[in-house]
Amino acid sequence: MPSNTLTITDNRTKEKYTIAIEDGAIRATDFRQIKNGQDDAGLMVYDPGLVNTASCRSRITYVDGENAKLEYRGYSVEDLAEHCGFLEAAYLLIYGDLPDEGQLKEWQREISHRTMLHQSTIEFTEGFRHDAHPMSMLVSTLSTLSTVYPEARNVQDPANRLHQMKRIIAKVATIAAISYRHSVGFPYVYPDNDLSYTENFMNMLWKMVEPKFAANPVLARALDALFILHADHEQNCSTNAMRSVGSSQSDPYLATSAAVAALSGPLHGGANEQVIKMLKAIGTADSVPAYLDKVKEGKARLPGFGHRVYRHCDPRAEIMKRIAERVFQVTGRNPKFDLALELEKKVQADGYFAEKRLFPNVDYYSGLIYEAMGFKPEIFTVLFAIPRSVGWLAQWDEMHRDAEQKIMRPRQIYVGEHNREFVPIEKRKAGQGLKA
Repeated sequence: MPSNTLTITDNRTKEKYTIAIEDGAIRATDFRQIKNGQDDAGLMVYDPGLVNTASCRSRITYVDGENAKLEYRGYSVEDLAEHCGFLEAAYLLIYGDLPDEGQLKEWQREISHRTMLHQSTIEFTEGFRHDAHPMSMLVSTLSTLSTVYPEARNVQDPANRLHQMKRIIAKVATIAAISYRHSVGFPYVYPDNDLSYTENFMNMLWKMVEPKFAANPVLARALDALFILHADHEQNCSTNAMRSVGSSQSDPYLATSAAVAALSGPLHGGANEQVIKMLKAIGTADSVPAYLDKVKEGKARLPGFGHRVYRHCDPRAEIMKRIAERVFQVTGRNPKFDLALELEKKVQADGYFAEKRLFPNVDYYSGLIYEAMGFKPEIFTVLFAIPRSVGWLAQWDEMHRDAEQKIMRPRQIYVGEHNREFVPIEKRKAGQGLKA
């Protein structure tokens, strides 16, 4: 018997089954052969949250949770954040290799010349309430691009897919900037093709009456690095949403809109906004022990701590500490940063939290940096969505190139009632509500 197999004994029937192991995994469909009688549909795998289920093969992002390693296409995220601009890293994720000078220049041109929005899209954004959350505006406006570019539905054409991906990478920053300016009552600022991707985003956010916006180079470089750190992270909730919606062959604007919606939740991309709220609630370093007592009692949460994949530390958080110091040299030190350091120190020294492997993740320090740079908390998750759109699109395109992929359709274990007798409405008694 080959060594790369798994032998299972079904104690119900005493039957033995041999299942192949490939790349450290077994196929869930192989369990269908394990049956307890003729009418049995076969054994299923029950995995709430898909915590131990691989839904695809991918060449894009590698995460080694035990050793705190993150790689894009084989390159360490530390090297990319230190030496690359955001569009250079985006090229890597989309095409699979780092560009040479000519390729990078052409890629930058192709993105910068697609940053403008159709006037109808701008008018659509003007219909939102003044207090609409920028993430909700981003979700809605991205989906409207499906009507502006109906040819995007032809997702089986690789050239067409690439064309739409360039559009989304270019326009998502413009939509984000418009959404923010709408929320503060400022007029729309047109893109400036003379600026880099991050400089142009800052221009569209903050340009007022000056003839030409000039971004601080330290802050623009920091934003490049932050965007790189957020660009992809394997099969997380929003990436799974992108692949799941995309598996029905919906166009990339709708699929990306679904991914943004998934990212908006406080357990995913919204965590950095929650970190700022937590630090405000704590107030001072003296209040940290009392707050941690509330966490232990289940009366408070620790947003920005822990990660399902990383076991000991999140490598992106360590890089962000270094970025924070560079930013603070320009902006002045964010007073919440010292409180955040004190909270981290107390958490790591407490056996209760150490046992739960709670450590700062990518969301813990990013909001503090963004706040120091002048961003308001309501746009923090948008700042996550802009670079992550590159990862989503790379994953979406890879899915369409994978012959094994099918429309997503998980199974379920039905635990409800059967064979209930129908009762006419005039004879029914008041119901008891939903049952757990």
